[in-house]
Amino acid sequence: MESQAAPFAVTRAPDDAGRFRRDAAGRYVNLDGTGPHPFRDVYKWAVTDKLAGRRRKSPPRAEVPAVVPDHAALQSPPAAGAGARLVWLGHASWLIQLGGVSFLVDPVLGDSIVGFTRRNGSAPLAAAKLPPIAAQLVSHNHYDHLDLPSLRAVGAPVVVGLGNARTFGIDLPVTELGWWDSVEIGGVRVTYVPSQHWSRRSLSDANRALWGGFVIEGAGLSIYHSGDTAYFDGFTAIGKRFPRIDLALLPIGAYDPEWFMSKQHMNPEDALRAFGDLGARRMVAMHWGTFKLTDEPLDEPPLLFRQGAVARGLPDEMVRVVAVGETIALAASG
Repeated sequence: MESQAAPFAVTRAPDDAGRFRRDAAGRYVNLDGTGPHPFRDVYKWAVTDKLAGRRRKSPPRAEVPAVVPDHAALQSPPAAGAGARLVWLGHASWLIQLGGVSFLVDPVLGDSIVGFTRRNGSAPLAAAKLPPIAAQLVSHNHYDHLDLPSLRAVGAPVVVGLGNARTFGIDLPVTELGWWDSVEIGGVRVTYVPSQHWSRRSLSDANRALWGGFVIEGAGLSIYHSGDTAYFDGFTAIGKRFPRIDLALLPIGAYDPEWFMSKQHMNPEDALRAFGDLGARRMVAMHWGTFKLTDEPLDEPPLLFRQGAVARGLPDEMVRVVAVGETIALAASG
């Protein structure tokens, strides 16, 4: 089915800016030319190594800090010039408010992913408790980032990478972007930027839709959400194009075993390196503690992240781990 007409006018980057790359079969590829993971690697990790007992065992749940957001305060996003407010909703899900506008990024608001991967803890906000949402920004089509029940429950227009509109059918208005393309939403500019990852919703559609992250600029601030990504040279390129990133939201979990996961996810050390490459002023860790997707314990990533930050002499106020539901306030840049 066709999706609804795109609700936002798109500013396309010039073709020579690297809006996307494809292989000979027409599938999207990363900046370094890599494509979907060979099935043999997936099978080795998911089946062979598991049966042979070669995978690290860890509990399916863990205690993760959580707080209840101030629902009343969230109904009024900060006005232009009044800074920004962010709420971590767990995993890669965020409520971002600035310039009088509210955005959701990769919202997953239910108790499970497609009914069988259970959430560790509870979502801090239900769709009915959210303020009016101007747009839902979806980094890529994996089920832990593109959760159709959550997106439909919110009902706001979607901004996503090229090739993803068909996933939504006629339910939601969708605007597709290539890398470096942008849209203006209520005076806030949203730019889609590269990540090092891949895409798939079924057995036959590997890399038929683009993946990436977002830079959100408004109210004198610049906020970067990486989406899912491995460590790659693209962080330096993003930092050069956006030299004043006030806050980077970077993933630190889903990294074990390294031989397989490092091609698609960052570990805490990688995230700290990426933070340096971006030249961002501050960082908040995400993509840990919510869904048991890989082999490390759910509560291990923040411990390793803090150790790495201390080793680099980075203070807590610069590189933070926050509780699920915690609100972050950003003052407008001078």
